[in-house]
Amino acid sequence: MEIIRVSDVYYEYENPDDTADVAVKGVSLSVEKGEWLSIIGHNGSGKSTLVKLLNGLFLPKSGTVLVDNIDTRDEQRIWDVRQKVGMIFQNPDNQMVATIVEEDVAFGLENLGVPPQEIQQRVYQALKAVGMTEYAASAPHMLSGGQKQRVAIAGVLAMKPDVILMDEPTAMLDPSGRKEVMDTVQRLHDEEGMTVVLITHFMEEALRGDRVIVMEKGQTVLEGKPEQVFSQVEQCIREEDLEEAARIRKDQDKLIAKYDKAKERNRQKQSEGQIAIGENEIAEVVASWTKIPVKKLTEKESERLLKLESVLHKRVIGQEQAVLAVAKAIRRGRVGLSNP
Repeated sequence: MEIIRVSDVYYEYENPDDTADVAVKGVSLSVEKGEWLSIIGHNGSGKSTLVKLLNGLFLPKSGTVLVDNIDTRDEQRIWDVRQKVGMIFQNPDNQMVATIVEEDVAFGLENLGVPPQEIQQRVYQALKAVGMTEYAASAPHMLSGGQKQRVAIAGVLAMKPDVILMDEPTAMLDPSGRKEVMDTVQRLHDEEGMTVVLITHFMEEALRGDRVIVMEKGQTVLEGKPEQVFSQVEQCIREEDLEEAARIRKDQDKLIAKYDKAKERNRQKQSEGQIAIGENEIAEVVASWTKIPVKKLTEKESERLLKLESVLHKRVIGQEQAVLAVAKAIRRGRVGLSNP
C-alpha cells in the first residue's frame, strides 16, 4: 500500500537576478507503507530538496506529491500531511526547544492541544521506543550527539506519524553516535513497521534500506534493491578508476614530492602529532585532481581542505589506491571518508 506518491515533480530555487536553479527535475517515485527507502547522491543532487517536498515544507513548481492521498498543495490539509510525515534534520541541536528532555518531546503534542494525561503517556512511550527513558529529566545540552538525535526522533514518534523522513541525521555524529541512531531507526522499522525515508552519504546506512534511489542533477538515475544498485555503482567506479589511475599516475611523483617537502618543512615548525601539511599545498593537490582553481578552493572550501588534510596525513599518499580513493571522494563531494 502506497503512503507517498510523487509524480513528475519539478522544484526550483529563485535567484535575486530573477533566474532560477532547477533542483528537482521530473522526479516520480512511490513509498510503500512499512518500507525503508534510502536516497543517496552527491551534494547538490537534489536529495534534501526532494525530502522537503515529501512533507510539504516545499511545494512543487509542477507535478504532485500525495501523502496518504492528500495533495501537499492543499492548504486546508497541510497540517494533516505534517502529522503523517515527521522529519529529522542533520543537527540535533537545532531541533531542541526545551530545557528538559521530556518537555522537548512533549512540545509538539502541547501545541496540538493533546490532553495532559495522554501527553504523559505518549512521551513515555516515545522515549521508551528510542531507549531514552532514563534521561527524561535530563537537560538536552548534557547529552551526546547520538542521544540528542534519539530525543529528536522521540519527539517525532510522539506525534504518531506514518512516515519518518531523515535528512542525513548522522552527518554531524561520530561513528558510535551514528550506530546508536541507525540501530534505533532499524528497530523502529523492523519491530514497529515504521516507514522510513533516509537521505545519507554513508553507504553502510543506505544498505539497511529495502530499496535505494540514486539521484544526480535533480533526477533519479538508479533505483532498486541495495545489492542491485551498489553492484552497478561499483562497476561504474571500476571503469572510472582506469581513467583516473592513468591521469593521476602522470603527476603522482610530483605530488608526492610536494607533499613530502611540505611535511618536512612543517615538521620543523610544529610539535609532534600535528598534521604536517599546509592548506596551500593541499589546495594545489586538490586542484590538480579536480580542476577546481586553487583560488576558489582556498577562498570557499577551507573546511573541506582541512578534512582532506586529515585523510592525507593518515594515508600513505604514495599508494595509488589511497590517491584514487581521496580523488574520488573530492570529486563526489565526500571528503570526510568514514574510515580514513
